[in-house]
Amino acid sequence: MLKDGKILVGKGELESCILPAMANRHGLIAGATGTGKTITLKVMAESFSDLGVPVFLADIKGDLAGCVKAGKANDNINGRLDGLGIPRDSFMYKSYPVRFWDVYGEGGHPVRTTISEMGATLLSRLLGLTDIQTGVLSIVFRIADEKGWMLIDLKDLRAMVSYVADHADEYRNEYGNVSKQSAGAIQRALLQLEDAGGDLFFGEPDIQLSDWMQTDDNGCGYINILHCPKLSQTPLLYSTFMLWLLAELFEELPEAGDLEKPKLVFFFDEAHLLFSGAPKSLREKVEQVVKLIRSKGVGVYFITQQPSDIPDPVLAQLGNRVQHALRAYTPAEQKAIRAAAQSFRINPAFDTETAITELGTGEALISFLDEKGRPSMVERATILPPQSSMGAIDDDRRKAEIKADDYYGKYENAEDTESAYEIINAAEEKEAAAREEAAQKEAEEKEKAAKAKEKEKKKKNSVVGKVANSAVNTIGREIGRSIGRGLLNTIKKMF
Repeated sequence: MLKDGKILVGKGELESCILPAMANRHGLIAGATGTGKTITLKVMAESFSDLGVPVFLADIKGDLAGCVKAGKANDNINGRLDGLGIPRDSFMYKSYPVRFWDVYGEGGHPVRTTISEMGATLLSRLLGLTDIQTGVLSIVFRIADEKGWMLIDLKDLRAMVSYVADHADEYRNEYGNVSKQSAGAIQRALLQLEDAGGDLFFGEPDIQLSDWMQTDDNGCGYINILHCPKLSQTPLLYSTFMLWLLAELFEELPEAGDLEKPKLVFFFDEAHLLFSGAPKSLREKVEQVVKLIRSKGVGVYFITQQPSDIPDPVLAQLGNRVQHALRAYTPAEQKAIRAAAQSFRINPAFDTETAITELGTGEALISFLDEKGRPSMVERATILPPQSSMGAIDDDRRKAEIKADDYYGKYENAEDTESAYEIINAAEEKEAAAREEAAQKEAEEKEKAAKAKEKEKKKKNSVVGKVANSAVNTIGREIGRSIGRGLLNTIKKMF
């Protein structure tokens, strides 16, 4: 909730508030399962919306959709309000402007991007390609770009890979070898991605990120909820999608400098998936984006169990921190708790390391940046309850909200514009037609030649026949004459 223009998140001995001008310095919400991370995320998202800041968040379990309904008082919430010293009648339950999105188009408006926008680097990670195969894919993208052939969906990329493999000899000197084996491996990986739902994610109309940065008529920022219980079952697709989103925001948004409040706040749940198994080059890309995207007016908040899930260079950029309870049953877990405690500015009132293991559900250690960008002294606080409804909503309510949205119909129907697949197929059809025409012409020429030959043969036969007939006739006449003369001579002698 907002208090004096600040975002009140929790309260202990002191109030823990995020300063809007420091909200784009990023943040971390960490803690073991069941300790209250989701409630903290929800309280923050609601407050940013009240501030007029749009929010994007991933709903892994489906329990954030309740933002669309006003909350109701119950014993747990009343008890927490009493403990925080907040009068029950002053706490306002309310609904928030929500837009639902879903890569699969089932629990929200479809979210698509094009193959070209995803790029070879992210796509290689998504496909699990080797370095050599990644190099081949980069060549495919380069040739498509030079030819001006758009790569929109998976069939475009499959057609382009086949085209480059078939014309490998033409490109070898300029780009290097493209082996049939590498092309085949890429094609197999693309089929696996298609089976995982990639055919739904890649296509048009592609998402316009400006649609995620809107406010309603009352000036409240929209809470854009990515419905991803299904998507999260494919961790690689989920993490690559979220990374793509960060990269696109970084590329598209102009420099904004220091703002009074962010343009957008991005919550990345299950953040460890982003870095798990990622190659060094990709981790460095994430570090760069996180470091620089704040200048575009975007705040990024990572939600994970252990702070150690986040690489140190990224962790160093997260100025606003909420640490829920961690459990220490093993030496490795004890080491992680020690590291988490050491990341806070010490409060002499309590031992930070011990406090992390003693926190109850809904409690947290909090340190936010002050007006000069310095981490505040860590406070042990109770997180406020959310003002919207807890838990999920039923399918009928979700469908009604989606259809009532102004964006309904903008993304629902996929489009199939001319791109690499159509161009390559048209060229192949043209070549096939040309080959067929040439073959037909050759056949006609052969038939014509055969007929001419036959005619010539008949002509020759006719000449030979006439000569033969003439000779026979001449010979016959001569024989006749000879016989005639012989007979006459014989008769003369007889008489």
